[in-house]
Amino acid sequence: MNGLQRFMGGSPAQVLLRLIVISLIVGIVLSALGISPYDIVHNAQQMVRRVWNMGFGAIEWVWQYFLLGAVIVIPVWIVIRLLNLGKGG
Repeated sequence: MNGLQRFMGGSPAQVLLRLIVISLIVGIVLSALGISPYDIVHNAQQMVRRVWNMGFGAIEWVWQYFLLGAVIVIPVWIVIRLLNLGKGG
């Protein structure tokens, strides 16, 4: 396996096929829940507007939570990726 295949977890074609199947399943579930892609985009835009309207205090608040989570998430992700590369998968 080359570096790209190791990083992606398989051949690009296999990963693409898995992503297509998972996207289809998630799309069916979201549709059954009455959620459309437009709803997700609209809600994301509203969240950005609310944060913007709250001012820089909200940005600082979001930044602190981001850093708090990133202190855990980023090292765990790196360790998982390194362990997966060591396994050859």
